[in-house]
Amino acid sequence: MPFPIEEKLVIGVASSALFKLDEADEIFRREGLSSYRKYQYEHEKDLLEPGIAFPFIRRFLELNKLFPEVEPVEVVLLSHNDPDTGVRVFNSIDHYQLDICRAAFTTGNSPFQYIPAYNVALFLSANESDVREALSRGYPAGRVLDSRLNDDPNDRELRVAFDFDGVLADDSAESVYKNSGINEFYLSESEKADVPHSPGPLADLFTKLGRIRILEDEKCKKDPSWKRFLKTAIVTARSAPAHRRVATTLRKWGITVDETFFLGGMNKGRILSQLRPHIFFDDQKSPHLEMAKYYTPSVHIPFGAGASGHGKEER
Repeated sequence: MPFPIEEKLVIGVASSALFKLDEADEIFRREGLSSYRKYQYEHEKDLLEPGIAFPFIRRFLELNKLFPEVEPVEVVLLSHNDPDTGVRVFNSIDHYQLDICRAAFTTGNSPFQYIPAYNVALFLSANESDVREALSRGYPAGRVLDSRLNDDPNDRELRVAFDFDGVLADDSAESVYKNSGINEFYLSESEKADVPHSPGPLADLFTKLGRIRILEDEKCKKDPSWKRFLKTAIVTARSAPAHRRVATTLRKWGITVDETFFLGGMNKGRILSQLRPHIFFDDQKSPHLEMAKYYTPSVHIPFGAGASGHGKEER
């Protein structure tokens, strides 16, 4: 039987992250809710174009086809709309054959409060205030940015890339860097090389992706020709000797990562242009996401020391 939702890896996605809603949003801002509702009703049969998170969500749902005996993942729509104005979104979901059946329509209220009810390990939205409020309450959330789509139909993998500090791990090391400088950061991380970091906002997502990797490990043992579908990567501004604490943390969490890049402040776009992840998470808008957006769907995690969007440029 499929896993109960408490045991699944659940992504909550706002319609603003899944589809392009620029025209409808402009009508809402310019003319108000009544005109917006009228517009959505009149255009409910017009299909929405894929948004920034679409390539990631589409591939993420493929995991249930690879493991039909357990169906380990689920996507839940978390929407500001009411059910009536949300018809267009579900029409588009049906057209693209996305297996999304659960939803919360909150009629103008922020939907992030339902993150724990749906066991959501990540909430994706284009609404910055929703994302910041969710993170402030300890919920995992990221704001999708206007960035390049990566949705090659011949690409048979799902590649997910993460920054480390302030995303997978907490921001304690980042705070040392921000408050005391690069030399103190290296000294502190060298002294704590054998001390794992505390989890950051996307640690639960990362851990649950690791469980899916274990499912693929079992497939590989049974079938040597099996080609991995899910691949994870860490792309961090850290460099040696600060790399050791990353390894310590991953060992403590029992997680294997396919690729890890220690860049020492190098432009992350140089790696992302080759890695081509279907989604990339970073807590720094400047400079990292400003560079990443040209190569990959990019998500800002406005957490802790990185909440302002600036920081660790030279590690």
